[in-house]
Amino acid sequence: MRRTDLSTAAGAQWELRAGDGPLPGHLQQLRHHGVAATVPGEVHTDLLAAGLVPDPFDGDHESLLAWVGRTDWSWTARFEADLGDELHHELVAEGLDTVARLVLNGTEVARTANHHRTHRVDVTGVLRQGANELRVEVSAPVPAAEAARDLLGARPQVNHHPYNALRKTACSFGWDWGIDVATSGVWRPVRVESWSGARLASVRPLGLVEDGEPVLEVRADVVLDPGGPAGAGAALRVVVGDREVTVPVTSTAEVVRLPAPGAALWWPRGHGDPALHEARVELLVGGAPVDAWSGRVGFRTVELDQSPDDLAAPLPGGGRSRRFQLRVNGEDVHVRGANWIPDDALLTRVDDDDVRRALDDTCEAGLNLLRVWGGGLYESEAFYRACDERGVLVWQDFLLACAAYAEEEPLRSEVEAEAREAVSRLSAHASLALWCGGNENLWGFEDWGWKEELAGRSWGEGYYRELFPAVVAELDPRTPYVPGSPFSPDPGVHPNDPAQGPVHEWEVWNRQDQDRYRDLRPRFVSEFGFQGPPAWSTLTAVVHDEPLDPYGPQMLVHQKAEDGNGKLERGLGEHLPRWRDVEEWHWATQLNQARAVALGLEHWRSLHPLCSGAVVWQLNDSWPVVSWALVDSAGIRKPVWYAVQRASAEVLLTLQPRDGRPALCVHADSAHGWTGRVRLVRVGTGPGSPVLGEAVLDVVAAARSAVELPLPDAVAVSRDERSEVLVAAAEGAAGPRPALWRWAETARLRLVAPHEALTATARAGAAPGTVLVTVTARALLEDVCLFPDRLDAGARVDSGMVSLLAGQQHVFTVTTSRPWTAAELARACAAPVLRCSNDLLAPRG
Repeated sequence: MRRTDLSTAAGAQWELRAGDGPLPGHLQQLRHHGVAATVPGEVHTDLLAAGLVPDPFDGDHESLLAWVGRTDWSWTARFEADLGDELHHELVAEGLDTVARLVLNGTEVARTANHHRTHRVDVTGVLRQGANELRVEVSAPVPAAEAARDLLGARPQVNHHPYNALRKTACSFGWDWGIDVATSGVWRPVRVESWSGARLASVRPLGLVEDGEPVLEVRADVVLDPGGPAGAGAALRVVVGDREVTVPVTSTAEVVRLPAPGAALWWPRGHGDPALHEARVELLVGGAPVDAWSGRVGFRTVELDQSPDDLAAPLPGGGRSRRFQLRVNGEDVHVRGANWIPDDALLTRVDDDDVRRALDDTCEAGLNLLRVWGGGLYESEAFYRACDERGVLVWQDFLLACAAYAEEEPLRSEVEAEAREAVSRLSAHASLALWCGGNENLWGFEDWGWKEELAGRSWGEGYYRELFPAVVAELDPRTPYVPGSPFSPDPGVHPNDPAQGPVHEWEVWNRQDQDRYRDLRPRFVSEFGFQGPPAWSTLTAVVHDEPLDPYGPQMLVHQKAEDGNGKLERGLGEHLPRWRDVEEWHWATQLNQARAVALGLEHWRSLHPLCSGAVVWQLNDSWPVVSWALVDSAGIRKPVWYAVQRASAEVLLTLQPRDGRPALCVHADSAHGWTGRVRLVRVGTGPGSPVLGEAVLDVVAAARSAVELPLPDAVAVSRDERSEVLVAAAEGAAGPRPALWRWAETARLRLVAPHEALTATARAGAAPGTVLVTVTARALLEDVCLFPDRLDAGARVDSGMVSLLAGQQHVFTVTTSRPWTAAELARACAAPVLRCSNDLLAPRG
């Protein structure tokens, strides 16, 4: 096998031109004279690189550039080819976005209509020795989706473009957090593969554990050349570690098993080492290797326990609640996860460094699972490799989201082809823990008025109940499958019933107060969240309203949720006071996001083992936007990230309401459990944080268990709800982080103004490029956060959401992008760089 990458081949040059469709007057020359293009790439990235369009993320440029998605584009490559001695030449395009026509040397060789799959075309006899020209003509995506809708018949979907009629990344047409960029492009590599005799069509190396012993089972699809050398024979050689086996190829679908006794198992984070082992699969012809696959494999078992139990009350009608419990290598895993969306709306700008940063955000937050959401992508190999290496489990949706999908041709064949390719490609990854049929489609059919609109037409159920489970069973039998999220395994039970399967909890954000979380006793939460704005520097880099206002025209471009700002405002409820200016809006809504998400996570962890996990919406952003993300598009961790980090610690102390008073709940999600003493103090909010009541409890929490302890009246009963809080802190420096309980919401607390409640100093740290900001409390300080990006957009801080009693101190370590001046060091010690809840209640002078 000889592979020629058409991005790096000798003399390779790519050019972009515009075709039919709208085009601004100053760009008319693009119809006749192209500009240099980069492959992999997209039309937006090429136009940006040429300086022909403004940044679509900035201001209101989204609407200004809407014409791009209604225009045809073509990419032309001129390259040199050496035909060599091989008998077969195939053009392989790993990703075309989306409806495309491929023309090689003037001959049409393929038409494509799928963003999510590889296209392979035999170009033997068309490819020339020496100079060649490949043209990729891409139809405008918005009209293409509309035409596909008209062909298949309109079906319900969210948002404003019929993305469900076309196999293109759904959120590229916009979402309630996403920009509508409607991309086109050659977004993954294109190459020529030249071969004779045989080649590998796919390799699925599955690391199994059978009777406690690791076994590598390699499933290989082989293409044999009927006109190849007579009697040469073909064989597969499989190597893992220091063991290998060679077997003859007797069919086009071979299975080779190689025991690997003593090989360490792969474990998820918090349960052991994510051990990986080098493996290689070689295809031999005449004893010589002609094609190969290499990578690292992990040996593990994954089960999904959905059996009925008696941990929850019986369902109406006599049904029983069911577990939703992931189990790896026989050990239950309590999921602490986040949902993952494409990391940039311009997909090709995401590189390996971005993936590593995102996995740092995941692991340092204490999370052990990422759910790759169904409106996005089958992600890059770099993403899944990083999850393998870090022990981060992957829940992978098939790419159908919030819509009804036709099951007729030509869509059905495309859905099946992409599913088979995705399962085949991803099955090798030890981190892959669950396949899921799609996002909210079962729920949508049940509750969103689809039944009446569809009037009996297909809507995707055949994919979720028949096609996808059959593909997974055939190609990746070691990984469980569920038909959707949310879903209930019992027929007749509502798909979003919290007593069965994974639930999506969106009542809080959309309609109800965050306290509703405590009314829910779900078995598993696969989506929930609350909005907050991105970092100040991220927001103001793209929003230029004068004056800046939450309801300013450009601000609203960067708020995609329906009535999003209204929900932010109403979501403050009784918890926090309404802002007095835009800077307080920014802090109050970020703080409320952090509080709401932490409330849900801590409550559900306190219910262990009834609730086996929660997956917050969402880890990341795809552009600068007010959203549910924990980390904004500039990579800045919002206050909610720090709240999630505390709520996702292996050992969690939390104070939860039980029978009208606080109780101490401890969830020890560790192999060793936790034993320690917890000191509880009821303290005043005023100067000195006077101790009003005190108790010490001995806690013994077994491994992977939760305990709940009642509190004595001295600390459980308040004498003045507006002037007291309760703090639970483990004795010893290595214990879990403290927990805080309020009898009254912050909006009603008598908090001391920051200038009286704290002192702060800032100085350069010993390590180059660091600044240390030390905050000392003189009274209760709630939710202290530092926002160094307001001084230095490249600065990052190590901690946040810290509450302190009088006499306690916390040091924030800031990593800067440049040296800070004395004036900046001084500004780091006061609002709006240094913030706490006390700010929101302090009178203005």
